[in-house]
Amino acid sequence: MTKNVLIFAMLGTLSLLAGCDDEKISGPTQTVDWYKAHDAERKDVLAKCNNNPGELAATPNCVNAALADNKMAMGNSNKAIKPKPLTFENK
Repeated sequence: MTKNVLIFAMLGTLSLLAGCDDEKISGPTQTVDWYKAHDAERKDVLAKCNNNPGELAATPNCVNAALADNKMAMGNSNKAIKPKPLTFENK
């Protein structure tokens, strides 16, 4: 019985340690505004993220760099196309 408990404790510890993977993109987490102001760094991070999306796509730096890139592409205008409201006519 104690052998089973020891095995489960070891498996639990190993699973916790497996989840403690360091972020693959070195350096501190940068904000979206920071990536908007630093074009070369944004492109570098996006290249790394696109090269390994399975592991890096959800990391904070990849998300922030992608958001900054999207905002830069939209021109920071926040002028999204707004659909007209639906109207229903009685026939």
